[in-house]
Amino acid sequence: MRRTCLFPIFINLIFLLLCAIGGPDHARAELRWQMPKRENLQVRLIALAEADPRSSFFSTHEVFVAARQLSQDETRLVKLVYEFLPYQPRLSEYEFNYSVVHDLRATRDPSCDQTLTQITTDERTRTQVALRYSDDSPVLNSSRHHSALPCYSTSAADYTKAIHRSAPPEDEY
Repeated sequence: MRRTCLFPIFINLIFLLLCAIGGPDHARAELRWQMPKRENLQVRLIALAEADPRSSFFSTHEVFVAARQLSQDETRLVKLVYEFLPYQPRLSEYEFNYSVVHDLRATRDPSCDQTLTQITTDERTRTQVALRYSDDSPVLNSSRHHSALPCYSTSAADYTKAIHRSAPPEDEY
């Protein structure tokens, strides 16, 4: 009788000892996903590359080529994917003008990086897609840009405000 009472206690002690020695540290090392980091961006919209028709039930998106403000005098071309729900306004409806700086939060998404040539080419038909330029924006020169534009994803919920600033001296991108 005495042997049967001590045996389960002995097994539980061994189990607790094994869990204490190797359990939690190994489990934390196996986590491979991370929460996406949102960045505050200030962008000037140069051109609308793609706009899905508005849906009554599902989210839709617009794809822009934009100039990200890195500093007062420095910008970089980026691809901006803007998702919105049926009851939310499109980003192109706010103020589609190059002199407006849009303040928003976005997540860097390397999986959708594309060159300017890829953005302006329809994948199905392999034909050039005409960009819809914003008012007063510089013209994009796809022969100058061979590297992939960093892609940022955002939504209407992450849109902060539009700031009116004078456009920088007109450059050809």
